[in-house]
Amino acid sequence: MVSVPAYLLDQVEKPVRYIGQEINMVVKDPESVGIRYAFAFPDVYEVGMSHLGLRILYHLINQRPDTYCERAFAPWVDMEALLRAHCVPLSTLETGTPLSQFDFVGFTLQYELSYTNVLNMLDLGGVPLLASERDDTHPFVMAGGPCAVNPEPLADFVDLFVIGEGEDVIGEILDLYGEWKGQGGSRMDFLGKAAGIEGVYVPALYDIAYHEDGTVKAVTPREGAPDGIRKRIVTDMTAAYYPEEMLVPYMDIVHNRVVLEVMRGCIRGCRFCQAGFIYRPTRERGVDRLCQLADRLIGATGYEEMSLSSLSTSDYKELAQLVRRLEAEQGGRGVSLALPSLRIDSFTEEYLSTHDKARKTGLTFAPEAGTQRLRDVINKNITEEDIMSGSSAAFGAGWTRVKLYFMVGLPTETMEDVQAVADLVTRIRERYREIAAKKDRKRLSIAVGTSSFVPKPFTPFQWVGQDTAESLREKQQVLKQNLRIPGVEYRWHDVQVSRLEAVFARGDRRLGAVMLTAHSKGCRLDGWAEHFRYDRWMEAFAERGLDPDFYANRVRDKDEVLPWAHIDMGVSQAYLWREYQRALRGETTPD
Repeated sequence: MVSVPAYLLDQVEKPVRYIGQEINMVVKDPESVGIRYAFAFPDVYEVGMSHLGLRILYHLINQRPDTYCERAFAPWVDMEALLRAHCVPLSTLETGTPLSQFDFVGFTLQYELSYTNVLNMLDLGGVPLLASERDDTHPFVMAGGPCAVNPEPLADFVDLFVIGEGEDVIGEILDLYGEWKGQGGSRMDFLGKAAGIEGVYVPALYDIAYHEDGTVKAVTPREGAPDGIRKRIVTDMTAAYYPEEMLVPYMDIVHNRVVLEVMRGCIRGCRFCQAGFIYRPTRERGVDRLCQLADRLIGATGYEEMSLSSLSTSDYKELAQLVRRLEAEQGGRGVSLALPSLRIDSFTEEYLSTHDKARKTGLTFAPEAGTQRLRDVINKNITEEDIMSGSSAAFGAGWTRVKLYFMVGLPTETMEDVQAVADLVTRIRERYREIAAKKDRKRLSIAVGTSSFVPKPFTPFQWVGQDTAESLREKQQVLKQNLRIPGVEYRWHDVQVSRLEAVFARGDRRLGAVMLTAHSKGCRLDGWAEHFRYDRWMEAFAERGLDPDFYANRVRDKDEVLPWAHIDMGVSQAYLWREYQRALRGETTPD
């Protein structure tokens, strides 16, 4: 079974995206289960199949004898055109079942510019876009993931959101559904009961009032819904479910290897980083369990590469022991261990001694800012000495390819801070030349990337206005001119994309109308540069009478009711505000 008729496959660029049948795909008889769950990833197959959350939840849900979890991905434009031309609905890979025939369609929200893909997949799958237009014959549309911490822009389209870590709550939702389905209750009856599960947000049970200036006046629960929705977390990572087999695709995907999740959370507290706050507290998975998982996953998949996954793998307390054991136990099977992205201050000779076999790969470091003043503002907690000593350790050990990531538009940033990025890159290049002069080395390659700062909910910078598009372009131009250095390649993010990301990151429920209009104008696959249509988005905002600057560029007051005020991610607004004030004073907060 494939998700589309076979006669369409030879008409698209990458037919393997739509055939399924991968190694370790779960096969069940749909007639033998009481609950059908479609895990819908709002991007193309190779992106979605690289997502660790999909791999975890797919196998976790399929452990239930009463539930069959299947997968669906956003089709590329060539396949979408064929599906519409031939009136073929978007269906799952496992059984070719249209999305409209499932009990649940669950989306993971990893990136704000995937939102129109959610609408497009529902439309292609035969599911009414608006939650208010669905009846008892339609599936419940769920959503979770990091972008769900501000669910309001998608509130018109989603029946229930999962706030927090899905594997901690999905079983309770499915148990409740099984009971409700057996009793034959109404759709709203189920949603009302689901709202009683900690971590579940049902937008239809909340009324939003606005002031005349467009800011949120109040978020009011009704029909017994809780005042606030507190996130769910997995408390014991070692005991928590983790799949001992993973799907092995027939095409190359973004992360085509065994992935070991070593920890969740981050001790660092970088003030721009949403993940660092919403995934608190830090929780580690034990070394013995990780080694056991590695052995079983390699055996089940045949992969020859493993990577360690976390927000800051170098902060895993038993990293040296884990690396030594994995290389000792798996190296004989021809399995290599991929070096994760590291904090540059952790990259030392001591670390190198634990991971000798990664020396031929490229390295990725993220200084984020060029000056110490600005690094203190964002609480990066690294010094230039850390940067230079980490670079020296890498160059001395044989690395000749380095990626460096920075941001422009950070709060309090000046043009001197921007120029300092180029100056720092130059000093790193000079350090390599000093080391290379003592050895026979090839030319250094430095890839410099800058993203535009996007203020995100549940960070100390959630009140900050994003830099204007004109200012961001000017800063990019300064770097383009000053990074014309031999061996250095500079890339930057599209300012218009970053602006729209900020709009939806900090937006309210009224943006649903804009999204609906943009989708009707053909907006989808917005995260792909060749399909991003900024002009159509601006037309949609104008037609709905909303100003993008109101969401992206406006500074929020301390006492303003934020659109996500009813969501509790475990970090108080008072703490975030104190961190914001410390940032403005240039004060750092220790790990």
